[in-house]
Amino acid sequence: MPAFAIGVDLGGTNLRIAAVGEQGRVLEKVTTGTAVARGRDAVIAEMCVAIQEVAARHNAAAALAGIGVGIPGIIDLESGMLRESPNLPGWHDYPVRDEIERRLGSRVLLENDANCAAQGEFWMGAGRGSQDLCMITLGTGVGGGIVLQGRIWHGMTGMAGELGHITVVPDGAPCGCGNRGCVEQYASATAIQRMARERALADGSPELARLANDRAFSAQDVFALAQQGDRSAQEIFHQVGLMLGVVVAGLVNALNLSMYVIGGGVSGAWDAFAPSMFEEVRKRSFVYVATAPGTEAASRRRTHITRAQLGSDAGLIGAARVALLAEEHQIHQTARR
Repeated sequence: MPAFAIGVDLGGTNLRIAAVGEQGRVLEKVTTGTAVARGRDAVIAEMCVAIQEVAARHNAAAALAGIGVGIPGIIDLESGMLRESPNLPGWHDYPVRDEIERRLGSRVLLENDANCAAQGEFWMGAGRGSQDLCMITLGTGVGGGIVLQGRIWHGMTGMAGELGHITVVPDGAPCGCGNRGCVEQYASATAIQRMARERALADGSPELARLANDRAFSAQDVFALAQQGDRSAQEIFHQVGLMLGVVVAGLVNALNLSMYVIGGGVSGAWDAFAPSMFEEVRKRSFVYVATAPGTEAASRRRTHITRAQLGSDAGLIGAARVALLAEEHQIHQTARR
């Protein structure tokens, strides 16, 4: 009987759930709001009801292999405890995995949301066919994930892949992590908004000043201004690309993987920041070998730096893949005995 898994992407604003087949096809996808203000127990209860409803619609045709939940924040993988999440206030030291398992009576795999996105892109997206992948996600903050030989690399304590907190400017802008000059302060949506306000004052760009005076303006608005030819807005994205190039070059030098993927909402501004990013990588990485578009994939020995392909579905597909891999591992272990 074919298998499927449930992938969950739990964010501070939206809760997304998908049934994903063992070959990576999304069978069904539902999205609801995350009522964080109602408290964590209410959110978990609503999530479990939605999971049960989605699973029930597919149980007749396939066997449920497991449930993978991607969640933003610092996770203790062994205990399934969410230690801290800026997007989920009040969830400090909350046993998310145990609470979901208790309600559903099914095995649950908890994973960081950026790791899930990396796993999704590796399996069914830009990294499909690769052996390894490193992904940087550009959203409200900057996250990341590393997949080695098909598995998420967690490091010693589960904290591997915190790429957003690599320092690019010593003594630069203060970061919420306690460090200064993290790439998150120069390449995230929040950083783009900050830099727009700073440049509106420094450059005297009337268009940027008008935008910065609107409290509701977004990084997307700054990108739109850059597309219209505003030099100050274009300089902001040049800076984003430069800082990303510093980080990517360091990762290329350190890891020597074949695939580096840039995803998240800010990656929609690829055309604005990619040229300066590639220029910086070429300058700073002595192991980088670019692959020209359309060349054959005799390119196992070449470095690919590309945009993510799955969009917001990457985390969902990756969370489901985490559950499927855990099921495969359990079956192999049982067979060995």
